[in-house]
Amino acid sequence: MINAETAGIVIMLIGLYGLITKRNLIKQVLAINVISTGLVLFFVGTGYVENAEVPILPQQAVVDPLPATLMLTTLVVDVAITSLALALILRMRREER
Repeated sequence: MINAETAGIVIMLIGLYGLITKRNLIKQVLAINVISTGLVLFFVGTGYVENAEVPILPQQAVVDPLPATLMLTTLVVDVAITSLALALILRMRREER
């Protein structure tokens, strides 16, 4: 069975392929989003511990909450950067006309 780290790497490589091969700026922004999603999946997968508990009142091994917290922040920043990039692309296309 495929684990989260491997799936994250595969998704990042798919996004990198899209970034390299596409000339359309909107498709390049979407490829960057795919890379970011793969990165988030990779880091959340590294924080996973099988048969572990949440770190509130642990009885045994605990899951590290830091990767999930950082990746949630990454997703919020990614949405802001994507909206800025798309707004700049639309502005560029309007000025070309």
